[in-house]
Parts: sequence; C-alpha cells; structure tokens
Amino acid sequence: MVEQVLVTLDGQVRDAETPLLYVDDLAVVRGDGVFETLLVREGRACKVALHLDRLEASARALELPWPGRGMWSRAVDAAAREWGSEREGWMRLVLSRGREAGGPPTAFVTVGPLAERVRQARREGVSAMTLRRGFSVDLSATAPWQLLGAKTLSYATNMAALRHAQARGADDVVFTSSEGRILEGPRSTVVIARGKTLITPPRDQSILPGTTQKALFEVAPDKGYTCEYAPLFPSDLIAAEGVWLISSVTLAARVHTLDGLALPISPEADDVASLVDLAVETVGCS
Repeated sequence: MVEQVLVTLDGQVRDAETPLLYVDDLAVVRGDGVFETLLVREGRACKVALHLDRLEASARALELPWPGRGMWSRAVDAAAREWGSEREGWMRLVLSRGREAGGPPTAFVTVGPLAERVRQARREGVSAMTLRRGFSVDLSATAPWQLLGAKTLSYATNMAALRHAQARGADDVVFTSSEGRILEGPRSTVVIARGKTLITPPRDQSILPGTTQKALFEVAPDKGYTCEYAPLFPSDLIAAEGVWLISSVTLAARVHTLDGLALPISPEADDVASLVDLAVETVGCS
C-alpha cells in the first residue's frame, strides 16, 4: 500500500521519494504560489470542480500562468486512482511561479494519508481560541494585493497561530477582525447553528471562500435548513446552538470549547455532520 503519491501535470506518476523542486523554486524561496486541499474517498477526489474554480481564481489573483483545467483534472484522476479505494487520502494541488531563474510554472498533485488530528477532530470535536487577525473586514476590498481571498502557499501566519493556540491547550483557532467580527479558521470556515438556520460570515469579509461550506449550503435547504451569510461576533458563537469548523478534509469539526468555555452539544450536531458528508457526495467526486 503506497504511503505517498506524486503526479505531475503531464499525467506521469512520479516516485514521491525523489526530489521534484529546484532549490530556487519560488514556492520555496518566496511562497509565491497557490494550492488546494481535497479529500480522496473511495478512490475519487471530492468536490473537484469547486476546488479547481478556487485554484484558478487564486492563480488569477497572483497573476500566475494557468496550465489549464483539463491538465489538472487528468492529474487529479491519476493521483486518486494510484492512491486506491481502500482508505481516505489527503490530496494537494500545488502551483508555483516556477524557478527564480525563469522557466515554466511548477505544478503537481500529491496524495497522502490523513493525519490523526483529522480523525480525532471528526470523532471528538475541537477546542478553539479566538485570536486577532490584525486587519479589518474591508481590507480585501481596499488592498487587493493582500490576496486575502486567495489560497496561497504563504501559510506561515496561519501555522504560527495554530502553534500559539496549541501551546495554550487549544486545538484550533478562530480569527477575528480589528472590529471584533468572526472571520475564519487558519484552515477552515466557521459555521454556526441557530435552530434550523446555518450561518457563516459573509465572503466579502476578507476571508477565503470555503468550498465545503458552499457545498453544505447547497444541500442543507432540501433537508429543512435555512442558510445565511451574516456578520458574527464571538458572543454569537457562545450563544449559538452549535459551532463547527468546516473544511475539505476534516469536514465538520464541532467546537466543544471556545476560549476555555465549554459549549453545549448541539441537537443538530449529528445532522450537520451528516449534511457535510452528503454535500461532499452530492457535489461529486471525480
């Protein structure tokens, strides 16, 4: 059973133990690139169209050369087949500007096993703490060069926030704006429940549009839920009947503790987890 799959956009399955990047690749020396993370389930990559839409939008924001959707789709399919159908996998699509010395962009797809933290978050939920992100909800509109709506390789701040939280006993982070509004997690979208209404912060609040949250909002109305985009504050999370960090691989991680305060178990907890699974399957696996 393979432990790591690597496929380049020419469709070739490469040896994942053989180095691929040059030392001057701008992904390494500048973080000048974009990526997407997908769930592989039963030998198929999930929500491919939504992820390719976002990858292309991110590449456009960075003015990166775009290899073409067809090439990505073929590489995704090849990587998922190579991974197999016996277990879930964690797929990454990576596109960088290429070498500092010049040349074509660097683009590849990898698949590896799920981290244990993913399984634990699905099973047990997570504790989270709120941290200030340091900017206004209007920043993406007034300073588009900040690339707040793009999923870039420059994740140092996000990872530093996670380390800061974990050193203080929390599993994850919920970022807040300078106005005190809820933004997102370092690798997730925040969704709360008020009865049969699911609410997430507006996409124009300088956050990354969530593909899994979008898929959830597409299927939830058929199951009796109302879905809304609305500003949220930490007090809204505390008062909510349920809080989740939604992402493509972990799926629905219920927040059971926020800033040291135990949150009640939502009566919708199992329902929301099932809806996210349904969303993943309904939007489709390729």
